[in-house]
Amino acid sequence: MPTSTTFEYHVLAMLSETPARTLRMTEVARRIAATLPRLSHVVTRLESRGLVERFPCSEDRRATNARLTEAGWAKVQHAAAQHVATVRHHVVDALTAEQLDQLAAIADALLARLDPTGAMAATNTRHDEPPRRR
Repeated sequence: MPTSTTFEYHVLAMLSETPARTLRMTEVARRIAATLPRLSHVVTRLESRGLVERFPCSEDRRATNARLTEAGWAKVQHAAAQHVATVRHHVVDALTAEQLDQLAAIADALLARLDPTGAMAATNTRHDEPPRRR
């Protein structure tokens, strides 16, 4: 199976984090800050490799959904494991606990500036803190 581009990985990862691994194409585009034409082109490539499938949205027949296939899920799991190992090696293991705290604070400050309304919150999940209870 060919190696995915970073953009392709973002599409696959976004779908992997949603219920039923399915989202409307417009929502995928919004979450990864892509245009619909670019997303459509990339999803066509992912479909040709059996990683994603598109189908009409049952709630709105004008919309199209994208769903991660089982092969796509396997691809994300494999890529995610490699990604975590790479980040751990190049970032986490290179910093002290204090520096990691500083990095988290810096990232939070940048994110607050880049996304003050939280519109991109779905793509900015923190994995270093326990989930907040509602």
